[in-house]
Amino acid sequence: MKQSALVLPITVRISEIFVSLQGEGTHAGLPTFFVRLAGCNLACRWCDTVYARQEKGKTISVEEILKHWQREGCLPWIQITGGEPLLQEGVYPLMKAFLDQNTTVLLETNGSLPLRKVPPEVVKVMDIKCPSSGMSSRMCWENLAHLGVKDQVKFVIANKEDYEWAKEIVKQRYLTYYTQVLFSPVFKALEPAELANWILRDRLPVRFQLQLHKILWGERRGV
Repeated sequence: MKQSALVLPITVRISEIFVSLQGEGTHAGLPTFFVRLAGCNLACRWCDTVYARQEKGKTISVEEILKHWQREGCLPWIQITGGEPLLQEGVYPLMKAFLDQNTTVLLETNGSLPLRKVPPEVVKVMDIKCPSSGMSSRMCWENLAHLGVKDQVKFVIANKEDYEWAKEIVKQRYLTYYTQVLFSPVFKALEPAELANWILRDRLPVRFQLQLHKILWGERRGV
């Protein structure tokens, strides 16, 4: 009799798992279960999770992550972030596993890797890297075709050059017509009020945001 092949558990490499308030985007303020995957293919100048890029991370199964979520109270909001989560093939069954639990799954991605395999139910929060990040040339512009009204693009802005560049991208790519656009100041590099005033001056139809978690807890790791 032919033996069936051994089915190994699906695993991902994790930097950390924790519960916190969602700090950014249209879900800001909601208690959220965070899964931060290890590893990144970019090296942004303003990266605030360098440890997630540098660490190899801990290998853990999708099943164990779900058990951890259950122990934390089965929160209905899930944030999958990094690093860059799309570097790991296991992220796709991870997203599906949480979708099967009737949760709202948010994927935070740096915009350099294709979104075509991401389940359509997932809320995609995609960075568009401004010039000061040093990574503008790495963007996968084809990803814009995979965004809709529930999704978000995020510009992290360090100076006036970044702002003018982002404003032009929003206009050229018609971003506000089919998805949500967020402008966020680089923490401690650009005064929030300055960015807010630029947006108001130009009547720009974008959402200004601050990183709520940094206002509450500073730059402490794990938030």
